[in-house]
Order: sequence, then C-alpha cells, then structure tokens
Amino acid sequence: MAKLAFLGLGNMGLAMAANLLKAGHTLTVYNRTAAKAAPLQTQGATVAATPAEAARGAEAVFTMVTDDDALTELVTGPEGMLHGLAPGAVHISCSTVAPATTTRLAEVHAAHGSEFVAAPVFGKPDAAAAAKLWLGLAGPPAARARVQPWLAPLGQGVHEFGDDPAAASVVKLCGNFMLGAAIEAMAEAFTLAEKSGVGRQPIYDFLVGTLFNCPVYQGYGRMIASKNYTPVGALPPIIRKDFRLVLDHAQQLAAPMPLAQLVHNRMSTTVARGEDDVDWTAFARRVSEDAGLEA
Repeated sequence: MAKLAFLGLGNMGLAMAANLLKAGHTLTVYNRTAAKAAPLQTQGATVAATPAEAARGAEAVFTMVTDDDALTELVTGPEGMLHGLAPGAVHISCSTVAPATTTRLAEVHAAHGSEFVAAPVFGKPDAAAAAKLWLGLAGPPAARARVQPWLAPLGQGVHEFGDDPAAASVVKLCGNFMLGAAIEAMAEAFTLAEKSGVGRQPIYDFLVGTLFNCPVYQGYGRMIASKNYTPVGALPPIIRKDFRLVLDHAQQLAAPMPLAQLVHNRMSTTVARGEDDVDWTAFARRVSEDAGLEA
C-alpha cells in the first residue's frame, strides 16, 4: 500500500479517488471547491488545503482536471504541487490536455527531480465508479513500471505507448475524435432512416446488434436513437475544449481533419445554445435540426 494524493475531484476524479481508497491506499485529496472532498473524507481520506500540502510526503500524485490551465496551475502555481512534492515522487496526469502541455510538465518535473507520466482515461463517470476505465500510459520506463500497481484499481486495462508522455495525450485526443466521429455517423444515419420512414430504434437494434456491436455504438447509439441525452457522461463545453485541442495539434502537424472541424462546430452550437445539462452526445440534435426533424 502506498501514500498517494489525488488533485481534482469532479465526477471522474471523485470516483477514481474512491477506488484508490477501496484498494487500501493512504490518500490525501485536494479540490478547489473543498466541499466536494467530503464524501472521501468520510471514507478515510485526508483533505488538504493546497496542492502543495496534498503532495507533501506522497509517493505519487494523481491529477484529474478539466483543462491545461488548471493542470498547469496545480503543478507550478504559487501553491502548486511542486512546492510539496519530494524528489523521486511521481505525478500521474490523467487529464485530457494538449501534448505540448504534457511535454512542458514533463520538463518541469525533470528539473525538479520528480517523475512524470501521462495516463489519460477513457470512460464515463459510471465506468470510473465501477473501476472499468481504460488507461493509456506513457513516460519513462521505470516510472511506468512503478505506477502500474496504483493504476490497477482504476480500470480494466492499461495500454502503454512508450517513453514520451506526450504520446498518451495524443492517443487520448485521437480516441475522443473517434468517439465524436461515431456520434456524427450514427446521427446522420439515424436521421436519414427517420426521414425515409424507417424508425430510429429498429435501425439501431439491427446495426448495433450486428455490424457495429461494440460499447461505443451501443451506449451512444441508444441515446441518439431515443433522442434522450442523459445521463450526462461529459458536458458539451469540456468536449468542445477537447476538439479544440485535436484541431490545434493537427494544425501544428499539417494534418487536415475536416471531420474534427465539423464535430467542433456542432459542439460550439450546442454550447452557444446553453445546453449544459445534457451529455455531449446531444450534438446529434444538430443533424436532426439540419434535416428539419427538430423544432
């Protein structure tokens, strides 16, 4: 058992931290809104007042926050973890951030004498609670081996992507892009079927039960077929940010991604309309609206 810290207690982070406690680790937690730490405190976690305080004495510090600025602040801010993190300790970054941000943080940790690995996760909050996340892992070989026992309580598998932490961030962006592309494809197909007099549910039952029999098409497809975009897995503003990261990285590499641009535009419309109480899959509504099927 290890002494760990967890910074960032949104829906994902809260569930992940709870699973580390269940596994028997000693855990100190920090969240900008301290009240969110209350459920973990009742389970035995210690609540810290700052990231630096949370990191003090920890063998590893997990971070799970919404964007690059928040992650950078947690690490390098006036009360950031580097002010408490001991040399040789490891930072496990689970957030969806730009590869360039991951590279900068790896350099900061190297200068500090601490270790850094990127371990972004795939899965909704219910998957996090059930310890069924999938994790991509990249970083120095010794650090990757060291963190494996601490990642095990979080999910159903860890896939490694080499020594450069930025590689895991690239994989996360690629995965989110593929999810968005699948949602767009299903929305267009189900809308075409509906306008042709074929019900959305029958085509969902057939295609998802045969050619596209996988969790992504099953779960997201069910929401699109029924036009019921709850429960919320990820909010539209967060995924819009992720697609901006995809497009920024693609532009740096001169890699055209027209479908990513389309999904980003769909997300921008969803955010502009103030649809902040639905899953990001709700951008499928835009396809129905374009076809005259929504008010």
